[in-house]
Amino acid sequence: MKADAAIAIIPARFNSTRFPGKPIAEIEGKTLIEHVYRRVEQASLISKIVVATDDRRIADAVERFGGTAIMTRNDHPSGTDRLAEAAECLSPETLIVNVQGDEPMIDPADIDQAIAAARTGDAQIVTLMTKMDRVQADDPNRVKVVTDRQGMALYFSRSKIPSSGTCFLHVGLYVYRAGFLKKFTQLEPTPLEKAERLEQLRALEHGYRIRVVEVANESWGIDTPEDLVRFREILEKQWIKNSSS
Repeated sequence: MKADAAIAIIPARFNSTRFPGKPIAEIEGKTLIEHVYRRVEQASLISKIVVATDDRRIADAVERFGGTAIMTRNDHPSGTDRLAEAAECLSPETLIVNVQGDEPMIDPADIDQAIAAARTGDAQIVTLMTKMDRVQADDPNRVKVVTDRQGMALYFSRSKIPSSGTCFLHVGLYVYRAGFLKKFTQLEPTPLEKAERLEQLRALEHGYRIRVVEVANESWGIDTPEDLVRFREILEKQWIKNSSS
C-alpha cells in the first residue's frame, strides 16, 4: 500500500426516494455504481475501493464488474453512518474518502487534491468547492459554502451565501480519518444541521474544523431519471469527441 494512501468507500442504497434502484441503473452498458467506481479508480492516491450497501442487488452488480462490496445494516439514517460501519475494523489513522455513489462526474484529480489536503492534518474533515453560476445559487438542492481566509468552512447552506459576490458550490466528497468518522457518527445532531438538512454542519456546531479545497470541476449527483438522461448525453458527446480526434 502507498504511504498514507486512502481507502475510498462508496455508500450506496437501493431505496432512494426520488429514484429507487439508481445505483444499478445502466448507462452505456455500465451501472451507475460502476461509472462512479471507475472514476475513483483513476485517483492516484487511492489504494482500495469498497462499495458499502444494504442491498444484495447492488453488491451483486459490483461483484460482477470485479469490484468489492461490503454488506451493511439497512437501518442507517445516512450514508455516513453506513460508511462508519464499513470502516469499523480499520485503524483509526486510516484515511477514508467518502465518495457519493450517485456522482459519476467526480474528477479523479480533485479526489487526489482532497487527500493531499487531509494529509496535512489541520482539519478533521476535508471537502471540496467550486465557483458556481449565481443564477443557480437560489436552488436549494445546490448546497453553498463560505470559508475563512485560510480555507476553513464557516457555514454551509441551501440558501444563497453570501448575498452578493461569488458563490461557491459545495462538492460533496469528504476525507477524514477512520477514528474521527466513528466519533462524528456518535455526536448529537445539531439545530443548524436539522434546519438546513446538512450533516456536515454537525461537525462545525461541535467545534470541529472542515478544510474546503477549491477545484475547477463541478460534480453533480444523479437524483432523478432526468439526471440520468443528462449524464447519458454527456457520455455520448465525449464518445463522439474521442472518435473524431
